[in-house]
Amino acid sequence: MALPLFYTDHYQPGETTLVLDEINSKHVVQVLRMRKGDALELTDGKGHLLSASITEDHKKHCAVSISNARFQPPPPRQLTIAISLLKNASRFEWFLEKAAEIGITRILPLKTERTEKQHFRFDRMQGILVSALLQSHQYWLPELSEPSGLHSLPTDTDNTLYLIAHCEPGEKTLLKKVKGVSEKNVFVLIGPEGDFTPQEIEWAAEHGFQPVSLGENRLRTETAGIVAATLIQ
Repeated sequence: MALPLFYTDHYQPGETTLVLDEINSKHVVQVLRMRKGDALELTDGKGHLLSASITEDHKKHCAVSISNARFQPPPPRQLTIAISLLKNASRFEWFLEKAAEIGITRILPLKTERTEKQHFRFDRMQGILVSALLQSHQYWLPELSEPSGLHSLPTDTDNTLYLIAHCEPGEKTLLKKVKGVSEKNVFVLIGPEGDFTPQEIEWAAEHGFQPVSLGENRLRTETAGIVAATLIQ
């Protein structure tokens, strides 16, 4: 039976003891009713998997002793999705959860000309990514940024394919048929409900973004994000 897995952002490589935060401590002691000597696992979301046992079963500051620390190298490719925020926050949260399970490296929330929602609760969104990380038993937490506009995006990373998915007329390549999409780092733009404006599409083309299609159907933003994530992964 798999040991329960928890997330910590306090681990420093080489440490042999750790005190869990109050939320994790309460879950370990009060919900799971674990006691001194019981074994569990921890990850810092930076590739480390820690085998540990409880040395103090306190509901507010549960302490553990680390017996083994293993490191999983980062994924060989950087997979980034820059996606518009949505008016319906639950749909954006659903996208975050599934993208983390799929194994996307980085998520950049966008504010575009047609983005309706402007409020962004970073702590809540980060918590959703952590939960998905633990549920899928991965050890690299996707990097989440604060929302930004198109003009703030990085566009000059070496060995990276820059792509923009949109529904405007024009020549586009099916994402799964883009040359190098399965070998190189990939950075893909996903627009809001109503799509990118012609001016935004023009800006993307001027900055090296290749237009791509996700298929014949017109997809919701969060669905388009997951389709793109699946295809590039």
